[in-house]
Amino acid sequence: MDALTYTAENFLWSVSDHVGTITLNRPERMNPLTFASYGELCALFRALKDAPEVKAIILTGAGGNFSSGGDVHEIIGPLVGMDMPDLLKFTRMTGDLVKTMRACPQPIIAAVDGTCVGAGAIMSMASDLRYATPNAKTAFLFNRVGLAGCDMGACAMLPRIIGQGRASELLFTGRAMKADEGERWGYFSRIVEPDELMDVANAMAARLAAGPTFANALTKNQLNMEWDMSLDTAIEAEAQAQAICMQTKDFERAYKAFVAKEKPIFEGD
Repeated sequence: MDALTYTAENFLWSVSDHVGTITLNRPERMNPLTFASYGELCALFRALKDAPEVKAIILTGAGGNFSSGGDVHEIIGPLVGMDMPDLLKFTRMTGDLVKTMRACPQPIIAAVDGTCVGAGAIMSMASDLRYATPNAKTAFLFNRVGLAGCDMGACAMLPRIIGQGRASELLFTGRAMKADEGERWGYFSRIVEPDELMDVANAMAARLAAGPTFANALTKNQLNMEWDMSLDTAIEAEAQAQAICMQTKDFERAYKAFVAKEKPIFEGD
């Protein structure tokens, strides 16, 4: 599948200047996810592993909201009538979305406005960087519908982003994290006005796309791998990763540019 020309029914996908943008596009329902959209998103993120022309990704929602999570009528309703094997098949499928986002070598930037709840909050969590507007309300609301907070990797990832105690409160109560809380806790890198959100996300995506993208992919890989490594193992893994990067042409370009007092132009090789 060609990621550059990928067409989906449940979201918009475009590529410009090496930056790919995913726009969840059911604004009349605050961009909920369906069984089909999970599959389409996973397929795209898998295809991006073989699309070096795309060097950074922005994930956002249409119509002033990020995502309302799983569609109440198209997902929640059918789940009530499923047996255990089918339920486990579904929960593993939703978890695959997080796995494919983390395995995708390109940095993913979540641009969050308005409602960002349930699986939508998980998608923002699984991104590498997050920007938000003052209107953003992020809730891991599984507890509020009678489910555990341990959904799609939330108990593994959220404490690493905002701390164990804060994550515990959000996952036990399902309450919404306000934008200023999210920024203060390190969940959001920056809060910007709604009309500036995509400009800020695009500026960061352009900066990442212009950087040493092979090295950036290794950084993301190490961030994933080192979660369950000892310090000694992590230091050794980073030594090996850095030695690999030192063989790239980008490293040589950076040195030559420094000597010439010029800005390096990275090409990702």
